[in-house]
Amino acid sequence: MPVRRIACRSRQPCLLVDMKILTYEDRAYPAFVKKLYRRAIPSGAVSAVVSEIVAEVAKKGDKALVEFALKFDGATLTTKSLRVSEAELEHARNSVSRATKSAIKSSLKNIHSFAKKSMRKNWSAKNPQGVEVGERFVPFDRVGVYVPGGKAPLVSTSLMTAGFAQAAGVPEIVGATPPRPDGSINVDLLYALDTAGATEIYKAGGAHGIAALSLGTKSIAPVDKVFGPGNSYVVEAKRQMVGAVSIDLLPGPSEVLIAADATGNARFLASDLLAQAEHGPDSVVGVVTHSKGLFKDIQKELEIQLAETPRREIATKALKKAGFLLLTKSMQESIDIVNDWAPEHLILVAQDEDKWLDQVRTAGAIYVGNYSAVAVGDFLAGPSHTLPTEGSGRSFSGLRADQFQRRASVVRMDQAAVRKSQKVVEHFAKMEGLHAHGRSVTLRAES
Repeated sequence: MPVRRIACRSRQPCLLVDMKILTYEDRAYPAFVKKLYRRAIPSGAVSAVVSEIVAEVAKKGDKALVEFALKFDGATLTTKSLRVSEAELEHARNSVSRATKSAIKSSLKNIHSFAKKSMRKNWSAKNPQGVEVGERFVPFDRVGVYVPGGKAPLVSTSLMTAGFAQAAGVPEIVGATPPRPDGSINVDLLYALDTAGATEIYKAGGAHGIAALSLGTKSIAPVDKVFGPGNSYVVEAKRQMVGAVSIDLLPGPSEVLIAADATGNARFLASDLLAQAEHGPDSVVGVVTHSKGLFKDIQKELEIQLAETPRREIATKALKKAGFLLLTKSMQESIDIVNDWAPEHLILVAQDEDKWLDQVRTAGAIYVGNYSAVAVGDFLAGPSHTLPTEGSGRSFSGLRADQFQRRASVVRMDQAAVRKSQKVVEHFAKMEGLHAHGRSVTLRAES
């Protein structure tokens, strides 16, 4: 369906929005909707590259990190300069503005408050046989938090990962982020990591950063679990490191899907699409609506606002590569598409919001109503913006404070509880042919 050029409110020339635009009457619509049911399947080419990088880090350690920093980041480092020094941290503390410090403080306050409410707590109870059972939760000893760098230093991601570890009481929080070509790291990003409790910070980005955190090198002791988002190579590195370490989830390039009826505000919603599209050319943005008016108005607003967006080149590439706008038959069909697509961020705008909210099953984070801007969630609201992408929301949830906790079950019993358990346990032992299992209970019950 063609997009017509309109008169812009902007002083700049209008930009023709190039994205997939279909209605339920178009012949291509059924096939496109069917493809929206997706699974995060690794790319063979990406897997091969990451395997080589991991092997190099495993073999050469710090030397590999130095070589990859030069190759991928254009930064000349030494094995001694891989770790951010105290002098660099002190420079960051003294360089950031009061406004930055205030913003980080506000965000961390909300993150800590949200995290404390979602952490799991120890409990115990007695089962019918009188056995005391329960769970015990303790923080991991050492975790790694990966923070993407690139053209946009994701200061908020430092808080949305390390800040949760800090709230959970993790004693060792290891940050890893790619250096800039001059070998430095953005001071706002450093200050955020430092304030969020990072005990060590390393200049190691990409797949080699994940490998270093997972396997360890001479300079970097291995962590117990790796957290944080990244590009396809970072995600694949996390996937390959499962077993060597635990991981949080597989969060890749940013996504947002808008499901709205005629009550949607086109101006607001178009701004959310561009807010995610400006993250990078791999960002994925989409709209599903059964309102013909909103369908047309969002197209118009995208043209107007895209012309006014400083990162319009990046946003334009994202829209062209994976942006879509669908006119559906009904709100029910829109919600069905939501559950098939499993978006990282969902914006839900409808007259009966709670009714449709109850039907959403797979979204990583849900923003309800015209005024619920994803950007507030990205920076300030409290829940982590590290969320499942590429359909993995069907299997994973977003980062939570309890993911920074180890769980152990606890079982305690006296002889009376053993005797009440004896008959059932002995029968199971007989069924499975495990004589010693049964005997271990019989001895205690009859002593």
